Amino acid sequence: MPHNCRFCSTPLNTVVADLGSTPWSNSFLEPTEEAIARERAFPLKAMVCSECLLVQTTETVPADEIFTDGYAYLSSFSTSWLDHVRRYADAMTERFGLGSTSQVVEVASNDGYLLQYFVAKDVPVLGIEPAANAARIAEGRNVPTEVAFFGKETATELVARGIRADLTAANNVLAHVPDIADFVGGFAILLKPEGVSTFEFPHLLRLIEGMQFDTIYHEHYSYLSLAAVERIFKSCGLKVFDVEELPTHGGSLRVFAQLESGTRAATERLAAVRASETAAGLTRMETYEAFDKRIAGVCQGFRAFLDRAKAEGKTVAAYGAAAKGNTFLNVCGVKPGEIAFAVDRNDLKQGKLLPGTHIPVHAPSHIKAAKPDYLVILPWNITDEIVADNAYIREWGGRFVVAIPEIRMI
Repeated sequence: MPHNCRFCSTPLNTVVADLGSTPWSNSFLEPTEEAIARERAFPLKAMVCSECLLVQTTETVPADEIFTDGYAYLSSFSTSWLDHVRRYADAMTERFGLGSTSQVVEVASNDGYLLQYFVAKDVPVLGIEPAANAARIAEGRNVPTEVAFFGKETATELVARGIRADLTAANNVLAHVPDIADFVGGFAILLKPEGVSTFEFPHLLRLIEGMQFDTIYHEHYSYLSLAAVERIFKSCGLKVFDVEELPTHGGSLRVFAQLESGTRAATERLAAVRASETAAGLTRMETYEAFDKRIAGVCQGFRAFLDRAKAEGKTVAAYGAAAKGNTFLNVCGVKPGEIAFAVDRNDLKQGKLLPGTHIPVHAPSHIKAAKPDYLVILPWNITDEIVADNAYIREWGGRFVVAIPEIRMI
């Protein structure tokens, strides 16, 4: 079936990653036969638009079915992520002179993980968050939160109530919206004339370089380069004036945008990232075609590791019931018995089964009880944090394993 670009409607012809059919990566199951029987899988394929360069999934799973009151992802469970956003709050407050008369709005504010640091500085905040369970936690942190999806309509309603933003933050949400033009257009409505919008998202360049195909899943409709973002923003009334390269999520960009009428000059960093994308071939379709062909080799390497561990009578467990891990395990065709269990600090996931593979999820304390020989780190972007927190597995000869971009033992 032919597909057209979600942004500019150009016919899509180039496959970036065809990952077969998988369940939603954050849709954890109750450990019952009935829940397993009801589970659904959907095609998971990413293609690139030759016109606007937006990499996107071909299937649009309704967002309101994913980001519900039971949505299992809560940002505050990663200490390294909290450190990251605390530094952001400090830097933005200083750079843009934020204070008690300013207004900071975060879209996809989750459990108040970021805005709590602006509250501590007495800077007025507002969170916009579609998952009601996360919004309730944020309210408990004195972070006022509206339960809503963001776009032009929500932005217009906020402005009508007298809310305009000096700073908006949107961390790891730009990829999550099916109608990216409506979403970005909302920021152009909400910003004050000299306001600034920041967006953080995993950088497509790092995904390609690091074989990070596990970051492709149904909740991520788009995979973003600076080139694609600048084209989309320009058509929606925003222009990018600065960009930072970040280590988060395997390599991200933080883009700074202003209204088209904004007066801030473009930085040298912006020119440098543009040049690096061109040099890496992100404007050439053959770059994307080559990526798709390399995925099978990564999966073969992981399957060989599992087969070897089984032959040697070794127990394999997984750390982190992360969305990227669920994509990886399903694409590699992992069966429940091949990985004995997974652990996660998020108690909303404990006692559940991983989608697709049906591996049981326990609290991290289960590691000491079970003493696995290998602990596969699924959220490889926080490998250092996980290794430091679980170094005790070496007491019984346990070893850490990372599978992206290839198998390596730690």
